[in-house]
Amino acid sequence: MEKFPEGKYLATVKLGPKGQIVIPKEVRDMFSLDSGDSLILMADKGQGIALQPYSYAETFWNAVNQIKNGENGDK
Repeated sequence: MEKFPEGKYLATVKLGPKGQIVIPKEVRDMFSLDSGDSLILMADKGQGIALQPYSYAETFWNAVNQIKNGENGDK
């Protein structure tokens, strides 16, 4: 496998018969993910699929609410 810059990883994964994928060990280690951890799945037909640790939820919803309320953070 080709060596990527630190903090970067690229791999192919296969979708199993139950629609599951395995997150490679290197990626689980990179993000300190353990069995049973919750992830947020975001999908956009134009941009693809992204997974984020559940801890990302607060940051994500705060950003959504700022956009929704017309705030841009330039204060």
